Amino acid sequence: MRRGSILQLVVIGVIAGAIAGAVAYFVPWLPKPATLEAERIDWVFWFVTVICIVIFALVISVIVYSVIKFRVAPDDDTDGPPIHGHTGLEIVWTAVPAILVTAIGVFSAIVLARNDALGVNPLRIDVYAQQFAWSFKYPESNGLSATELRLPVHRSIQLRIHSKDVIHSFWVPQFGQKQDAVPGQVTTLHITPTRVGRFPIKCTELCGLGHAFMRATAIVMPAAEYDAWAAKQGQAQSTGGADAGKAIFASNGCAACHTLKAAGATGKVGPDLDRLPAFAKGPGKPLDAFIRESIVKPDAYIEKGYPPNVMPKTFGSSLSSKQLDALVRYLVASTRGGSA
Repeated sequence: MRRGSILQLVVIGVIAGAIAGAVAYFVPWLPKPATLEAERIDWVFWFVTVICIVIFALVISVIVYSVIKFRVAPDDDTDGPPIHGHTGLEIVWTAVPAILVTAIGVFSAIVLARNDALGVNPLRIDVYAQQFAWSFKYPESNGLSATELRLPVHRSIQLRIHSKDVIHSFWVPQFGQKQDAVPGQVTTLHITPTRVGRFPIKCTELCGLGHAFMRATAIVMPAAEYDAWAAKQGQAQSTGGADAGKAIFASNGCAACHTLKAAGATGKVGPDLDRLPAFAKGPGKPLDAFIRESIVKPDAYIEKGYPPNVMPKTFGSSLSSKQLDALVRYLVASTRGGSA
């Protein structure tokens, strides 16, 4: 190939690579990382992207050069000259992709291994998924429960993910990783937050009617603020204070499915809890007994217009007797005088 032709190929390749590089770099395809693991994953992304841009530029340069250099006249219907294979070229275009794919695999394996490795003194948090809400429990803080995932910055954290009903998938875009919540199994996800802020939690597995509303918030806090919050909230819930029932209502995802004015809940999947006194008249039970049975055995009485087997049947075992008592007292106090 003549020097002029090689120069033309190079010029076309540089232009194509520059355009592709600009699109990759200046368009915000990915959110700004908020964890150490997400930063490593971004390095994998850019490693693969650079390789793809180089290959793209090479292919485009050959295509464009060939279209210009070897075009035929509009009235030329003859066959082109016979072309035989080039053994050296075939070896190159087989060996180079093999090397690149191996490099991507090795780089990715190293990143995955480092992302899975827990740091010193990891904080373990239990993540519970259910139709259609997230809840979080902190074993190190007197079994504290919450509907917001609060995390200390710059600390190794292991999320132990559970499902109470069907398959869900936990994802925070800024954390860079997803993990399924599978019934009967406990899956884990390791993260190390690197900046404070509020980040959306989404379910990325179609899990039923309310899938699109299965959202929560991850709040990354300075370590001292997190410690103060965990101590205060854990103590309040463990002692069954005045706000314990409201906290238990919020932390167990009740607001995702039910309306309750006192809690600011507007869920529409299940019955309106502001009408609990009227609902209790159906089976003819005292309000507190009706509420308790509806939590522990949700299909014992089904209000007209609502299907059975929707509300999880696990609250009788997941809530302690003290927590159950606090929740019942809260609902009774919040719904006295509910209209029929």
